[in-house]
Amino acid sequence: MAYEYKVVELREKWLGGKMSGDKLEKVLNDHAGEGWQLKAITGADVRGRMGPGGVEGLLVTFERQV
Repeated sequence: MAYEYKVVELREKWLGGKMSGDKLEKVLNDHAGEGWQLKAITGADVRGRMGPGGVEGLLVTFERQV
């Protein structure tokens, strides 16, 4: 069996200033509808494209069979 992986960065700002269970649930369900299965959720400082600082966020890793 072969698998492919997808990592999605979720930043606090994108989630409305705080980690929201409802918004995270929507992301998980949207990806599940495309055949992705949750593999891991990791807390991390997610670097922005502008400026030197990072913001707290999540790295959500999905897996699906190819």
